[in-house]
Amino acid sequence: MRRGQIMNCFDDQAKMTDALNSQKFITGNYNHYAGECATKERKDKLMEILSEEHDMQFEVFSEMQKRGWYEPKPAPQQKVCEACEQFEQKEGSF
Repeated sequence: MRRGQIMNCFDDQAKMTDALNSQKFITGNYNHYAGECATKERKDKLMEILSEEHDMQFEVFSEMQKRGWYEPKPAPQQKVCEACEQFEQKEGSF
């Protein structure tokens, strides 16, 4: 089976899900590498690329959301409160 034939097996939703997952992976890597830069110039360049990648991720996310293919569920209020409390505890220890 050729590449074109394989891609025809996937519908638009599957392709966009793959694109979104790829963007999440890419932004995670750029974020990691930006934190490991030895010079400000390199870090600034990676941060510029990271921002562009986040923009692409948001475009894919927005298109999927418009089509009803990706609907993040809001966090329960209890979980939000727990996260805030944990952050405040950690913030106080710095």
